[in-house]
Amino acid sequence: MGEWSRTDGRDTADVIDAWLDLIHGTTCVGCPTPGRSLCAECARLLPGRGRRVRPTPCPDGLATCFAAGEYDGLLRAMILAHKERAAYTLARPLGQLLAVAAGRTLEAVAPAVLVPVPSRASVVRSRGHDPMLRVARAAARCLRRQGRSAGVLNVLRQHAPVQDQSGLSASQRAANLAGSMRVRPAAREALARIGAPVSLIVCDDVLTTGATAREAQRALEEAGLGVRAVVTVAATRKRHEPGRLDPGRS
Repeated sequence: MGEWSRTDGRDTADVIDAWLDLIHGTTCVGCPTPGRSLCAECARLLPGRGRRVRPTPCPDGLATCFAAGEYDGLLRAMILAHKERAAYTLARPLGQLLAVAAGRTLEAVAPAVLVPVPSRASVVRSRGHDPMLRVARAAARCLRRQGRSAGVLNVLRQHAPVQDQSGLSASQRAANLAGSMRVRPAAREALARIGAPVSLIVCDDVLTTGATAREAQRALEEAGLGVRAVVTVAATRKRHEPGRLDPGRS
């Protein structure tokens, strides 16, 4: 599950996911078209280029962030269907979107190591899969098809319990997550075995306040692992602390 992987070619997970989609029956998340979880017409609407994003307020020291698009409409529907309803075939297009965002920051000379933000073990058990790990692996396969050196390492683990983040402000999210992640010792050893400089990229599905990404970055940096960037499938619109005025408004 956590080993560095650079296997080329179409992963068997893609075939399994397509088979599961077929036997369960589904409709497109973006329209009523029956069949696949994402029809060809809706797939053509997906962003083809990442953009630099930054939460407001931004956590101190947060690495440069990139996202494929805004957390709304089709992207939001895809993320939720994959995460909450186990629409496994969406891992591949979501991975392609993550690769689009990651492509803005990769160096050709350094292998990219995608580090997915960890889910709580209880959440993984209830959902039956680890959505972000699945999407990160799909992104790495996409990047390799483009000729880039990329792999996934499940470096981080949840160390301390955290409460549901829904409805929390930026400062509350930061306090909730503080000290909650740690680096797996075996993952550090796997990085050392690569034997070459790498670009560590923190990956998540949505960038909201930046608190989760900043906690992941903190855990990696305290273990002596530098973070090049944070990449996400989508980012929410700018948020402000309750009671703070939007700049430019009276």
